[in-house]
Amino acid sequence: SAVAQPDIRFAPEKDYGPFVYQNAQGQVVGLSIDMLEALKPGLDSPVRTLPAQPLAEILAAAQRGDVDLISSLRPTPERSVYLAFTTPYVQVPAVLVVRQSISPAKLQDLKGQPVAVGQGYAVEAFVRQAYPELKWQAVPDDLSALQGVMAGKYQAAVADIASVSHLLRQQQVKGVQVSEAVGFDYPLGFAYRKSLPQLGRQLEGGLQQLDPGTRQRILNRWIDASALQYEDRRRRVLRWSGLALALLATGVLVGVAWRARRKVKP
Repeated sequence: SAVAQPDIRFAPEKDYGPFVYQNAQGQVVGLSIDMLEALKPGLDSPVRTLPAQPLAEILAAAQRGDVDLISSLRPTPERSVYLAFTTPYVQVPAVLVVRQSISPAKLQDLKGQPVAVGQGYAVEAFVRQAYPELKWQAVPDDLSALQGVMAGKYQAAVADIASVSHLLRQQQVKGVQVSEAVGFDYPLGFAYRKSLPQLGRQLEGGLQQLDPGTRQRILNRWIDASALQYEDRRRRVLRWSGLALALLATGVLVGVAWRARRKVKP
């Protein structure tokens, strides 16, 4: 008789909405979960979802060989020692967020003013180097950054657009607007143990064959296209799997978003 294939151990993040997170009912949900569901028919083995954990704990477990699959992850040299990556299934831009009561600003206009950014996020190093004349304030997460903007503690914040949309949708944040894209994107894909190349081939094949309509439905389910007013006609702020989506229509974000944040999701 055929030998049963071991389960694929999938480690979901606890707090990376809208991509993957544990909701109030304890369920693991998110855009990346829907994406994985769409790919499961092409996998040889069943997927077993492990308890949701913070990213740092997941990466440590992957290094020990206790995790086979991670979603919504950006490649880095450190991670590439023990993980391999699919092509990105989404690319998420970081944006500047300001209060709705003030005129949209650009980073270059905020010299000497306090601007919040997630501590340890990949975008933090980028903005500190590109705009050293701003008073950068490192905060624990995007929610803290946007709450500080709402309260007038910070003049602005840099966060990824999907995270902003998610927080608006959950009504944890109000009274803010996206002012501009800051020129930093997060390509996010699946990561798998390097010792499992067959799993990588199956994931990659599934992504390449995924129906564009299915992709769009997953995006629309998790990103509220009407949540954000976005005034920047100079560029499209999201590319999905290399496919340009026009996100700007008469100044309103229509296609949208995905989060650029990343904590150590460099």
